[in-house]
Amino acid sequence: MEPEQVTDTAPRPAGRTVFTQGWRDVTFLHWAVDPALVAPLLPAGTRPDVLDGATHVGLIPFRMRRIGLLGAPGVPWAGSFAETNVRLYSVDGQGRRGVVFRSLDADRLLPVLAARWVAGLPYCWARMRVHRDGDVVTYTCRRRWPGPRGAGGRVAVRVGPRLADPGPLAGFLTGRWGLHQTAGGRLAYWPNEHPAWPLHAAELVGCEDDLLAAGGLPSVGGAPDSVLFSPGVDVRFGPRLR
Repeated sequence: MEPEQVTDTAPRPAGRTVFTQGWRDVTFLHWAVDPALVAPLLPAGTRPDVLDGATHVGLIPFRMRRIGLLGAPGVPWAGSFAETNVRLYSVDGQGRRGVVFRSLDADRLLPVLAARWVAGLPYCWARMRVHRDGDVVTYTCRRRWPGPRGAGGRVAVRVGPRLADPGPLAGFLTGRWGLHQTAGGRLAYWPNEHPAWPLHAAELVGCEDDLLAAGGLPSVGGAPDSVLFSPGVDVRFGPRLR
């Protein structure tokens, strides 16, 4: 089946609310790669999602704000923390576009344990900070557990003006309405909904990273092909679908 259209809001309802999150001060760094490089890293039943013959590898640092369960108000301390994701882009046999996480480093241990053992997501406990000085946002990360201990780095971007028309690549990279994972030996899809991303141009000031290599992508590096920033959105996840 052909992939669904790229849209700036969810193409289908996510269903009843399982949990909510706020994503804030989000930087999107992306590298274009050959789909054959990432195909072995995707769950069975999915394939690399491509645009103009390339797929992408994303390094996404941000602040998580107030995770809430079943529509309850978000938790202010345990549910708020800094996080960095390494993610790939996937499409399944029903044409649903999504992401596949290679790692999710977060600086709050309790959510890390819950996400690993309940949701089966590859969360890691890290020491991570987000600092903003004027128009420059800096993210630092050092993994604590599990290994490789010390993996991480530093990303700094200078935030530019809001983009009135972000363009097709930005829409392809940020218009993602679910995640693919293997759960209980079967492919699962976890849908979400949120408003359209308010996207800003951004300039990469510095990037020292080995999370990509730790996530099985040692050949990905150099200057990213796309750098974007968003002040963030509020997100709602529905039930995980088999």
